[in-house]
Amino acid sequence: MLLKNKKLIPAEHRKYLRLDTVFPVQFRLEEPEGEVYLSGWLQGFTNNISRGGICLAINNLDPRFIELLKEKNVKLSVEIDIPISSKPIPAQASIVWVKDIVGDKHQYLIGINYDYISVKQNNKLMRYTWLKKLFVPAALALVVILAAGLGVNSYLNFKLTQGNKLLIEKLAMVLKDSSLAKQKIEEVAAQRKSFVSKLRILQERIESVQSQKEKIQAGDLIQIKQLNDLIASLAKEKLVLKSKLAAAARNENIATQELTQLDQKKAALEKANFDKMYQWLKLHQNNRTGLTASFEGDKEIANWSFTYDQALLIQAYSRFLDFNRAKQILDFFAQAAKRENGWFLNAYYADDGAPAEFITHSGPNLWVGLAIMQYTQSAKDKSYLGLAESIAAAIIDLQDQDAGGGIRGGPAVKWYSTEHNLDAYAFFNMLAKVTGKTIYSDAAVKAINWIVNNTYNRQDLPVKRGKGDSTIATDTYAWSIAAIGPGKLLALGMDPDKIMEFVEENCSVEVNFTRANAQSVKIKGFDFAPQRHTARGGVVSSEWTAQMIVSYKIMEEFYLKKGDKIKAASYGKKARMYLSELGNMIISSSSASGQGEGCLPYATQDQVDTGHGWVTPKGSHTGSVSGTAYALFAYYGFNPLELIDHQE
Repeated sequence: MLLKNKKLIPAEHRKYLRLDTVFPVQFRLEEPEGEVYLSGWLQGFTNNISRGGICLAINNLDPRFIELLKEKNVKLSVEIDIPISSKPIPAQASIVWVKDIVGDKHQYLIGINYDYISVKQNNKLMRYTWLKKLFVPAALALVVILAAGLGVNSYLNFKLTQGNKLLIEKLAMVLKDSSLAKQKIEEVAAQRKSFVSKLRILQERIESVQSQKEKIQAGDLIQIKQLNDLIASLAKEKLVLKSKLAAAARNENIATQELTQLDQKKAALEKANFDKMYQWLKLHQNNRTGLTASFEGDKEIANWSFTYDQALLIQAYSRFLDFNRAKQILDFFAQAAKRENGWFLNAYYADDGAPAEFITHSGPNLWVGLAIMQYTQSAKDKSYLGLAESIAAAIIDLQDQDAGGGIRGGPAVKWYSTEHNLDAYAFFNMLAKVTGKTIYSDAAVKAINWIVNNTYNRQDLPVKRGKGDSTIATDTYAWSIAAIGPGKLLALGMDPDKIMEFVEENCSVEVNFTRANAQSVKIKGFDFAPQRHTARGGVVSSEWTAQMIVSYKIMEEFYLKKGDKIKAASYGKKARMYLSELGNMIISSSSASGQGEGCLPYATQDQVDTGHGWVTPKGSHTGSVSGTAYALFAYYGFNPLELIDHQE
């Protein structure tokens, strides 16, 4: 024990290791024969514990019992309370020593040895004592480890975020340098052409003077001398122009080489940034619902997952063969999503899948169907084909309600949208291709006939926004090319080139966009509607610009197949130019989970009217799922409205 005759017992004489652990203890005094000295129980606490006994700490003990304890002629009946036991642990013990606590006459330490304690209960007591003993240092160690891990993780996230931001800035710098190099080439080329033109004029003048000289009589020496002097002067001027022309040609060649190097660097940086944008999409997928919040940065709708955006994600994941991610979203729509009379709602909450907007429109439902078809084709998995056909049944029912075969904007609305009928045409064609059922090919014919009769029936306005609605909407032009195709449009009497020219003339804008570093950059792209029709001025939509890029690439491929390399090159050049413009719009993710990955804002301005019944989200640097996903489609030349096998 700790003390004997008021002297410390050497450590090597101790039979058991002692642990400093405090538990409440109640005890009473008994004679050796077991008679109780005191009917009531006294209170104390363990000061330390060993397998052979304990040290009791007692406060305010009645002095009349001190002598009894010190004489050691009594036994103790002890009950030790520990948290893991519903009943106290009983023991019989003998007093070994008693010590006054210095500075307080009414506090004592009493060393006791067990005379009897259940082996099982003693083991329980020691196990808990050891756990309690080790808990604090273990907890501290765990805290230190977690803190260190958090610190390392924070550092790595910081470095990753900084690296991602730097990658975006590098692309912006290369795009700026590339633009300057192109401008320099244009200036030098214009200068070279000017020198060539001047040389041609000068040569013609020299030849004219030579001819004039030949006509002069040999005796007119003065005039001949004057003409010879003029010819010599013109020859010197010609030499100077040739020197300038050679210098301009060298400068043009150098600038062209610089641009080639910049284009190579730009191509690598564009690839890296677009790959990072795909990572941004993946990082924000909710593991429980499979959904992704549509806008990162707008607090009012921070948790909203618009159905259309989720359909784009399914297609993006299918394009990159990320079928498990696609299935997570598809499983939500197949099993968990609330539906109104069989129709999916326009929006759900990303964290729990509850409805966020109790509105049902044709477009979002059709896009879920389109996404299922793209997944089915890429994954070779028909698990969700039944869901696609149930969507088709609801749309066909709506189509049958219209004498002209048109599809209204939803079951509860009366307006007709060109966009929705284009979606339906593409969707029905996909279903007909996969299932071979005539009901879908018939529905597709009805949809295209309605489009031709109601929205392609004006020469001055190639594509109306809807039935009886002459508003210009950029996406209806882009999706006319993507959903129907230039060949089919020509067969229908529509001119795809005129469609593209019209939207370029009316909806292409160039605006200032403020980057995160406060630098302003010019962005050329496509507005939601003609700038002249809106009071807000021009605004570039990342998604709708990306839709136009997809259409440019479709037109490029169409003319390549026809053998018209000039037209193909023109459309290809525009696709690459607008893709570079989107590169200038890339922003760094604002959330901790986003790790600074690149994404695209919905538009170059926040909280402005699109001209079509909604406004752009809040936040100048709010990441948009639809803008980012469609930009990936544009970069990789993926047409979501055409069903082909995209596996690589």
